[in-house]
Amino acid sequence: MTTGGSRLDPWVDSYASRANAMRASEIRALFAVASRPEVVSLAGGMPYVQALPIDMLTATAERLLVERGATALQYGSGQGDVTLREQILEVIGEVGVVAHPDDIVVTTGSQMALDLVTRVFCDPGDVVLVEAPSYVGALGVFRAYECEIVHVAMDDEGLVPAALSEAITTVRAAGKRIKLIYTIPSFHNPAGVTQGPARRSEILAIAQSAGIALLEDDPYGLLGFEGEPPRAIRADDADGVIYLGSFSKTIAAGLRVGWAVAPHGVREKLVLAAEAAVLCPSNYAQLTVSEYLATQPWREQIKTFQEVYRERRDALLESLQALMPDGTTWTIPAGGFYSWLTLPEGLDATAMLPRAVANLVAYVPGTGFYADGDGRQNLRLSYCYPEPDRIREGVRRLAAVIETELELVHTFGTAHGLAPVTGTSVPAPDLL
Repeated sequence: MTTGGSRLDPWVDSYASRANAMRASEIRALFAVASRPEVVSLAGGMPYVQALPIDMLTATAERLLVERGATALQYGSGQGDVTLREQILEVIGEVGVVAHPDDIVVTTGSQMALDLVTRVFCDPGDVVLVEAPSYVGALGVFRAYECEIVHVAMDDEGLVPAALSEAITTVRAAGKRIKLIYTIPSFHNPAGVTQGPARRSEILAIAQSAGIALLEDDPYGLLGFEGEPPRAIRADDADGVIYLGSFSKTIAAGLRVGWAVAPHGVREKLVLAAEAAVLCPSNYAQLTVSEYLATQPWREQIKTFQEVYRERRDALLESLQALMPDGTTWTIPAGGFYSWLTLPEGLDATAMLPRAVANLVAYVPGTGFYADGDGRQNLRLSYCYPEPDRIREGVRRLAAVIETELELVHTFGTAHGLAPVTGTSVPAPDLL
């Protein structure tokens, strides 16, 4: 497009080819409207940080600056603070992972770890096998590095081993290279399902037999609602699994501190890639987390989060059961932030979203979690942030919208969505 003979973006011909894969969400403008206080947002996966003891965090930050301010405000190691890496070992020990501090690379959130791993492993055209559906942030990273994304079917227990084996055979028969198998085994985003121990063992055995690195993303593993946290896949293979974690869900997302646990050779490459990207992660953020872990009852705080999210999960499920029309189904999460809803036949979650926002409720359409345009009959509901009564009201509004869409289908043979809702373009909320 040109204006007065000049392109709106004069640099378009100078961009790298991978920039063509970077695109904004088609629903971004809707979120400007969805952020209004009268709209019940069941969309963004924002942790409920109000459950944190802010007074204790204030004291922690003040003590850090008084006692170690010169260090906290200085450059640090590209691999991350060694004391924090030792503390991370204690955290990941909760899911059975045993490692050495040298195996850990601290990152600016686990999203950065995803980027670094992909940068180290993948050339343009390489294949990454991912669940169907999969985390939107991971899909964005894989696209940015020009990977070919191949979805693998899931069921109520997560990634299906037979489908994984079939995908590996099919892709290799086509002469393509598979570099990574990406999975979220615990409290999946967006599907809300969890792999059982036997399923994890099967998936690991397939990856080992095929000689493909398994990328295990585990931001929600400590946020289960019943029993002990699920044992990480990485706990059973230190050489073939790269394990990603984050403090975004168990402390605060704004601190932006995550990590990768990787085999020695991979770890060396990740450190070099991290240094090229950011020189070093924020010393201030790392030492704040370290001070918190050293002085506060962090396990008790995780229990508080579990109770908060369990109550909200229950409010969501009870409301869905009471209000949703026939033909609507959803997953029952045992932890984490999300439930994955399937609409009745004939409905399209993307086309329905403008009507939902007009009726003051928001969600994330399922197409955002697929690389191939699938997921139109699905949507993700996040219960982590709104109060239980707001969740109930949001489900009531959503059920009414679905009922209206069904009536249109029955009357006209298809639903008739509203014109897109417009608003000031703002970055989409946290969809993690």
